[in-house]
Amino acid sequence: MTLFRIGFLEVSLIDVLDVIAVSIIFYNLYLLMRRTRAVQMFVGLVLIFAASFLAQSLNMQELSWIFRNLSTVWLVAFIIIFQPELRRILTIMGQNRLVRMIAREQTSPVSEEVAKACLELSRRGYGGLVVLGRDTGMRAIIETGVRMQALVSASLVVSIFNPRSPLHDGAVVIQNDMIEAAKCILPLSKNPRSEELWGTRHRAAMGMSEESDALVIAVSEETGSITVFENEAMEKVSDYENLMRVLTAGVRQGTDA
Repeated sequence: MTLFRIGFLEVSLIDVLDVIAVSIIFYNLYLLMRRTRAVQMFVGLVLIFAASFLAQSLNMQELSWIFRNLSTVWLVAFIIIFQPELRRILTIMGQNRLVRMIAREQTSPVSEEVAKACLELSRRGYGGLVVLGRDTGMRAIIETGVRMQALVSASLVVSIFNPRSPLHDGAVVIQNDMIEAAKCILPLSKNPRSEELWGTRHRAAMGMSEESDALVIAVSEETGSITVFENEAMEKVSDYENLMRVLTAGVRQGTDA
């Protein structure tokens, strides 16, 4: 069913729906990448696709031949360049409420120990920074700190962040149910507003959530507040039940503390 014509092109309802669907996909991809270092590459890739379409529409044979030959490596290049962002997209899809209902996550002893530790840090007025690694590799972060390979326990985490401990500066990285390292250095957030809103500890927590799928918990030394960062979203929690909910289900997207 033809809706209208543009020159010699017939535009049907399916064509309109197709364009809308592609526009929504590209727009949401841009929203996911706009605060990452990949946004310029993403814009460049869109321009290449647009140039390829224009070359074919104008019947530019030589330029079209170049783009056709490049198209065989575009998919591989896309996966390599946007690997962290693709992981993040898949993680967000996995955190969808419907997906969670189908496969409910169970609380783990590690989550319980971390929750107890963070609440104890808050009660004592100790600052803390805990990274719970997921799919994104933590090797580069772990190598900046002191390797531990210790079982997770609330008492150990609290002792690490004791101001008299030589390991209290930096972050504790937990992965595969083990404390892999302490005193780790995290990347600071690239968001310009972060310098106005937070100190170094919270900027590091946000920065880690921007560059990985890790869940990061920051305990303020000044106020005792507990803030959880995930996928550039943040949520403040004040009790054990809410902290366990966040550790199990993840930060509510769009929550502002």
